[in-house]
Amino acid sequence: MRIMLIRHGDPDYEHDTLTEKGHREAALLADRLGKEKIDYIYCSPLGRAKDTCAHVAKALGKENEVVVKDWLQEFGAPHTLPSGEFKHIFWDLLPEFWTKIDKMYLKDEWLDQDFYRSSEMANRYRYVTEGFDEVLKSHGYTRVGRLYETEQGNHDTLAFFCHGGLEIVLLSHLCNISPIPLAHHFGALTSSVTTLYTEERRKGKAVFRCAGFGDTGHLYAGGEAPSFAARFCEVYEDETRHD
Repeated sequence: MRIMLIRHGDPDYEHDTLTEKGHREAALLADRLGKEKIDYIYCSPLGRAKDTCAHVAKALGKENEVVVKDWLQEFGAPHTLPSGEFKHIFWDLLPEFWTKIDKMYLKDEWLDQDFYRSSEMANRYRYVTEGFDEVLKSHGYTRVGRLYETEQGNHDTLAFFCHGGLEIVLLSHLCNISPIPLAHHFGALTSSVTTLYTEERRKGKAVFRCAGFGDTGHLYAGGEAPSFAARFCEVYEDETRHD
């Protein structure tokens, strides 16, 4: 099985749609993915993901085959940090804060923080990963412990149109890694494609291997510069995003 995790194009958050640039990104993405074998399409219910998906679904002739899943919407759970700062998302913590907490690096202990325990973070993470596993099970792969069992593996391709934070959650689950270092060291740019394949090296036992993260080759091929979304300032003096 192949999985494609696709972030929406450059967003107009105020209107939950795409900017003009976002539509150009999505059109270039459609030019690329329209040539791919994509068997099933799943999409976030949020407008920016649905608008991105629409470009690709049309190119594939699958406009009426898109399945919308609530758990694919952007990931977040309100929580208050020890500093008193209120957060909704988990991927923009200051490095001097989160890197000092050893548990943040551990798959089974990153949630063991007072500021997460007093929030809905664990429930939200479980909601997303259980929803994802339910879809994979419907395609023949059942989560058992840290791997997936299958009676009959397949070469189907599943495309998931979603969001940057949500993509990190799915990757952390598939790869059995804490989402915190993933979220702060990896940033999927808008309209990027992350690809994973199953590896069934022993009959009936499968894991997922990431073969490409955040690919934006379609933008370079089309002469469209990647957007700055999902990034912070390269150096402190830059007049770009610091917080």
